[in-house]
Amino acid sequence: MALQDRNKRGFRRLLRSFVYATNGLVYVIKREQNMQIHLAISIAVLFLGLLLELSTYQWLVLLLVIGGIFSLEIMNTAIERTVDLITDEYHPYAKRAKDIAAAAVFVYSIFAIIIGLIIFIPPLLEKWFS
Repeated sequence: MALQDRNKRGFRRLLRSFVYATNGLVYVIKREQNMQIHLAISIAVLFLGLLLELSTYQWLVLLLVIGGIFSLEIMNTAIERTVDLITDEYHPYAKRAKDIAAAAVFVYSIFAIIIGLIIFIPPLLEKWFS
């Protein structure tokens, strides 16, 4: 958000904040390979969920997991860009900050896979063996 907007309120400022957020989302989708991978996998998962006619609760869990991974990947990118802004030279603390942010996405991804398996294996087995 622009510095001149920092202490202002109002509908126009609110609308601008949505424009800025959309710009950030588009940037991450266009330029970050990992986000593109998360997006492709999410589309496949959503399509599979439609085919398997998941319950409302399963959909809620899937959407929370997908939203979480997108949000973490966006935060990871923000941290990486901020670190890059602060230093152009290699610094072990800069590397550590980037590695830790990436680890958050990695850990969440592992749990997302586990949750996906818990949700999808039973209906897939039922379809294949019935």
